Amino acid sequence: MKNALKRAIKHAKQEIDGILPHTTSSGLIGGQSTTLDISEENVYRYRKQRGLNLEQVLGQSDLDVARGRNAKDILENHWDTWIGEDDWKWIADRGINSFMLGTKIGYYHICGADRTVLNGTDFYPFFDTYAGAWHRIVQAIHKASSLGIGVLIDLHAAPGKQNNDAHAGTSDRPNFFGDPHNQRVTIHALRSLVTSLKAIQPTPTNIIGIELLNEPAPPSDHALQSWYTSAISSVRELDPTLPLYLGECWRTDSYADYVAQHHSSSSGLTVLDHHLYRCFTSSDIHTSAEEHSRALGDPNGEMSKMFLRVSEKLGRAGGGVVVGEWSGALNPGSLRGTPGEQRNFVNAQLELFDRTCAGWFFWTYKKQHPGDTGWNFRDSVEAGVFPSFVGARRGESSPPDVNQRRGARNLARDQALADHTRYWAQHPGKYNHQRFVDGFCCGWGDTYGFIVATPASAKTISEIGFKGAWARRRTTDHGSSYWEFEHGFVQGCKAAIADYAGVGQ
Repeated sequence: MKNALKRAIKHAKQEIDGILPHTTSSGLIGGQSTTLDISEENVYRYRKQRGLNLEQVLGQSDLDVARGRNAKDILENHWDTWIGEDDWKWIADRGINSFMLGTKIGYYHICGADRTVLNGTDFYPFFDTYAGAWHRIVQAIHKASSLGIGVLIDLHAAPGKQNNDAHAGTSDRPNFFGDPHNQRVTIHALRSLVTSLKAIQPTPTNIIGIELLNEPAPPSDHALQSWYTSAISSVRELDPTLPLYLGECWRTDSYADYVAQHHSSSSGLTVLDHHLYRCFTSSDIHTSAEEHSRALGDPNGEMSKMFLRVSEKLGRAGGGVVVGEWSGALNPGSLRGTPGEQRNFVNAQLELFDRTCAGWFFWTYKKQHPGDTGWNFRDSVEAGVFPSFVGARRGESSPPDVNQRRGARNLARDQALADHTRYWAQHPGKYNHQRFVDGFCCGWGDTYGFIVATPASAKTISEIGFKGAWARRRTTDHGSSYWEFEHGFVQGCKAAIADYAGVGQ
């Protein structure tokens, strides 16, 4: 039935695409159009990411562990038992479509593929201890692929240590930014990582990107952005299409400006990774759970406006923003004993992220000790704090009628155009509403294209997550009326998802 559904929807998309005008004043069709391959690889990279961090913290820095007795046996046992077959199935059955390999990936975990990443670093004596990590990383990538799950690889620990935390590799003070040698060696490790990923056989299509550095703590924006510029250039020499994720030091607008100014239109996604928690600061502690939920869920609130502002700016530059870490954790000072207060807090965040960002990654899948519904995803789901399923389920029913879907698209397009025209008529100016029409039709067709190309083993359909970046790639006309194409594209995507859900899929 699934294969029949895929064939029927593909046919429907072809029919829908076929009624687009062959020539328009917008330049979408004809000599200025761009042809995009809605391949499985692109679907993994550009879809809405609903993911988990797979934390594996042993309570010490990795260097402290490596210096201890029986370190190799302890680490390999931990790697082999932390996430088992039952865990993988449970994760997939919740609708999770991606995960971040973060605390599992320090530069030293790559040494099994390239020993030279340890040269001139604190981990040089511990090659044998970490040599077995790489093939386990490859196994995890293949296992995720078999379930339709994408993998974001985060360099959690860099030579010299990029922040003050033990999860950055050592217990020493950070010296990444104080020593150019450490910065050069990190770029070498990133290049080695990309080269090693490209050498995996069979070639995985589910690598959604790599994060250059986790939670960097630079002395200045200039210090980090200068290094980012060098690292991005060097990595993209090896693979210009690979999405690169950047930690933004909780200065999202500033780093959005940086990406907008430096991103190359011919390269893959550049994505900002924002981490959002509401349990650490004095202000967090003295704010009730209800107030936290209200602030995050408010469409006119500070966080909503920031994410929308940054998403639009980055989308037009060919990038986007995700929330790479968040949780349901609240300080006891925020809890009032109100029924459902933690669940409401989680739901407010989910609604915010789904509405304004390209994706999210909950921290974390599970902890060493159970019972923490704030940080432990599995416990949170089983306690009813986190929803039991996220995303839109794949369809099992009969495929939609081609002509009916074409009619539904035209009806939705005409209503959207009427609303668009009516609104902008109140604001006199020079408009080109045909661009809105073109964008709407393109967004509708590409949304169904993503649904068709959803990995066969996935539990949910694939939705376009990086809408701004994808829309930008769909036309070469980025002139004064491009915003109308973009608005139409986003509305077309939303209308197609609603249509798919409405026909009983």
